[in-house]
Amino acid sequence: MKDTRMEAEKEGNENDISMVNNHESEVRSYCRRFPVVFTKAKGATIEDEKGREYIDFLAGAGALNYGHNNPAIKEKLLEYIESDKIVHSLDLVTEAKQAFIETFDSLILKPRGMRYKMQFTGPTGTNAVEAAMKIARNVTGRSTIISFTNGFHGVTLGSVAATGNSYFRDACGIQLHGTTFMPFDGYMGEEVDTTEYLDKVLTDRSSGLDQPAAVIVETIQGEGGINVATSEWLRSLERICRKHGILLIIDDIQVGCGRTGTFFSFEEAKISPDIIILSKSLSSYGIPFSMVLMKPGIDQWKPGEHNGTFRGNNLAFVTARAAIEEYWSDASFSRKVRMKGEFVREHFDKLVDLDDTGTLSARGRGMVQALDCRTGEIASMISHVAFEKGLIIETSGAEDQVLKFLAPLTISDHELDKGLSILEESIRDVMEKMRLKATRKMDSDIEVLA
Repeated sequence: MKDTRMEAEKEGNENDISMVNNHESEVRSYCRRFPVVFTKAKGATIEDEKGREYIDFLAGAGALNYGHNNPAIKEKLLEYIESDKIVHSLDLVTEAKQAFIETFDSLILKPRGMRYKMQFTGPTGTNAVEAAMKIARNVTGRSTIISFTNGFHGVTLGSVAATGNSYFRDACGIQLHGTTFMPFDGYMGEEVDTTEYLDKVLTDRSSGLDQPAAVIVETIQGEGGINVATSEWLRSLERICRKHGILLIIDDIQVGCGRTGTFFSFEEAKISPDIIILSKSLSSYGIPFSMVLMKPGIDQWKPGEHNGTFRGNNLAFVTARAAIEEYWSDASFSRKVRMKGEFVREHFDKLVDLDDTGTLSARGRGMVQALDCRTGEIASMISHVAFEKGLIIETSGAEDQVLKFLAPLTISDHELDKGLSILEESIRDVMEKMRLKATRKMDSDIEVLA
């Protein structure tokens, strides 16, 4: 999350975190908007050093789908650590890795009729994005990657080249290469099918677009502002990829692992990506872990051709397996997530209906929902007021104009109700301030004219 509008390190909070501010790089972001010292967390609640509790609608930017310190997962982790089992292993075979692979295959892949090879890239999502784009280029012998407007895939040089926002691209200091951007679903209006444009430029030899190696896409653009691709658009994109011999890469880092109600976000569209990228909540406990799933024919790596010191995070293998066994052995958890998502959306739609200024609009799917506030100023004000009232919620979008709901999927009904109530109160407070500001300006203009 970037923060270009509001310096939240205000007097009263400054003393608590001044030592960190003095020593940590200016690159820090979240702690500027939520400037307290946090000490412990449980489920969907975080507590600061003064004992104040906050409902967490951020959930580690989607890395804590199963909540903070989930007891079912923590039990397995502590048991593993106390047994002096392997923690670091590069890509050596360990008991933990074997167990994870078997569990992921039997409970996630096979029930969905999916067959993929697993590559553990570690430690974060951008590492997996880099690996996915690299293998796509190696397999096809082509260099161009198609990405989409408002897409976000990471901030290392390869992944940031596929990231649309200039805020992140400009930080590189060099000209980025290897990607071409196309309009995402809805970018040119709801009535325009942007895949038709993609098909046109791929077909036309005078379009200037070199034959791509792959298309990389988020089914729901998280950092881009919760822009949701329809199932029809995703199916059309897949058909175009097949037609032109292009690999389809789904970046499921933020909206996968159950966030939309199904384990993979693309299941509803009934498509079959060539490569799938997972991270964030894959470990289920906030432990660094990322993975590339690729169809067997794509796995043409030579030994050690792509590696990383922390690609064998056995603690993450243990926690990831525990979460899959706990929540994905049957369909009950998936149903609960969808029901909670519908409840949140109904609440957001109500807020939109109550807004007589026409400022707010809602969108999303499952447990990733958004309130578009039109401007970054309004969204940041609401986030700030909500934090003062005990709710943590971040902003996203090209101008940070979107409030992004990413509460843990395991959040209790009570915590969800409380958080939504705080959000509603915060919106009302900010809208009232905006009305008063507008009224004062109008009165001032009238005085000038008089």
